[in-house]
Amino acid sequence: MTQHSNVARIAGQMAGAGRIRTRAMFGQYGVYCDDTFIGVICNDRLFVKVTKAGRTSAPDLPLEPAYDGAKPSLAIPEDRIEDGEWLSRLIRTTTDALAKPAKR
Repeated sequence: MTQHSNVARIAGQMAGAGRIRTRAMFGQYGVYCDDTFIGVICNDRLFVKVTKAGRTSAPDLPLEPAYDGAKPSLAIPEDRIEDGEWLSRLIRTTTDALAKPAKR
């Protein structure tokens, strides 16, 4: 189970990427940047959707599923989360590479 205090801390570290929002989902949290779903926080770990641009900017990060049955995502280690500038760049790169949600 993910602790809300960790969700707030992780979201704060990526605030330089844009408007960050989290949403509780089945005991874990979905992460959105500028209304684009970019990853999840599961068991207090950050997983970011894989994009070509994101993979190019962080080729050393392991790919792991956030939970059983999930597609592999970039598993962000704690030391990289603590580097807010680096994390914000990765989140912005990922957001820009993903399709924008349709307006309703």
